[in-house]
Amino acid sequence: MPSLLSNLKSAREYLTPTLKSSAFLTRGVLTPEEFVMAGDELVYKCPTWTWEGGDPSKRKAHLPPDKQFLMTRNVPCTERVSSLENVMAVSHSEGAADGGGGDDDDGDWLVSQVLSAEEKKKHDEKELEDEFDILDDEGEVVAEKKLAAMTLGDDDAAGDEAGKESNTKSDADVAAATDDADDDDEYADMDDFEDDDIMEDEAAVTSPAIAADATTSTNDDILKVRTYDLSISYDKYYQTPRIWLMGYADDGSSRPLTGDEMMQDVISDYAHRTVTIENHPHVHGPHASIHPCQHGAVMKTIVRNLTKDQAEGEESGPTVEVYLFIFLKFVSSMIPTISYDFTMDVSASTKK
Repeated sequence: MPSLLSNLKSAREYLTPTLKSSAFLTRGVLTPEEFVMAGDELVYKCPTWTWEGGDPSKRKAHLPPDKQFLMTRNVPCTERVSSLENVMAVSHSEGAADGGGGDDDDGDWLVSQVLSAEEKKKHDEKELEDEFDILDDEGEVVAEKKLAAMTLGDDDAAGDEAGKESNTKSDADVAAATDDADDDDEYADMDDFEDDDIMEDEAAVTSPAIAADATTSTNDDILKVRTYDLSISYDKYYQTPRIWLMGYADDGSSRPLTGDEMMQDVISDYAHRTVTIENHPHVHGPHASIHPCQHGAVMKTIVRNLTKDQAEGEESGPTVEVYLFIFLKFVSSMIPTISYDFTMDVSASTKK
């Protein structure tokens, strides 16, 4: 069934006329020439990305033979998306809190915030502090200032007691120190017996087993993570870039991940819906792919907002060359744990 669908989509793309005039600002889409321009800029700014020719039998006539798609390899993926989803704030919920309507379909494509593990820990500690109050002897909640005063009073009392004990012990300590000094004189100076080769002796008795254990421990400290190969092709039917992903296991075997395993690294709202398993248009084998049906609409909204913001600041609006940087920025909201490079700091808003 997936093979049949892929063949039908390939036929549909083949029959679709090639876009000739630029519609970057009006529709958020690209011509093949603009896709190559944007790809050249990405490769120049981010050397981890390269142009690929792919399988010669699968080349598209509307693209140069050596610039069929973009590729970046061995991209780390340190954790599964499930570890982040419980601390994410989705952009459409922010719109509802601000009194905005829920009709903005494009807003559902971007996640506004993902808390890091450290931020999540601080958040949990703050919640724990809020849940537990300090009570006094009468069961009343102790205010912060009152608690500080009580703590300071306890510290002063403890200091007085410690002072009394230290005065009592001081005379005994002086006498003991005098006796110890006399005893030290009775023993020989250990420096006279120092062995110049002591470091060599210690090295000689170090067992091979201990050295092997140290090597094993060092290897165990190396963090093993999943890696991904990401590629960007041009979809002639939707006239936009399209992301493809191929993941590899974290056990060092370079085993390709199954479709279900790759979906573990996709936000659950998009897994098996916006992100599906399909055949790559330029290389053999199934890949996870982000469907491009909404790419044009989302990019149009983002570009319009960037143009508006920069016009207010008397700066020129975004150009075709930065298209892929903006594109990769909003795609990262669907695969937030795959740390690919898009270098530029892009503020990608989908607010209408």
